[in-house]
Amino acid sequence: MQAALDKLRARLGEAERIDFAELVTLGAEVKARRLVDESEEARLARREMIDWILNGGGPKVDLDAAEEVKHLGLIARYDDE
Repeated sequence: MQAALDKLRARLGEAERIDFAELVTLGAEVKARRLVDESEEARLARREMIDWILNGGGPKVDLDAAEEVKHLGLIARYDDE
């Protein structure tokens, strides 16, 4: 922890003080994002995505719908530039 604070102090310089409340808040947010959702629903969703990747299954792309969206101008059409 000391090394991390020393790096931060070096970047901030003497003009700015370290806001420890902000550091704790930022650290808690990062930690929360890193935690894996261990619910059964999340486990099943991860398993389903793994199966899609390994077996080439999963939802099929509706090419007609994708083409319609492109021509209606709902997404950027870079090939026209």
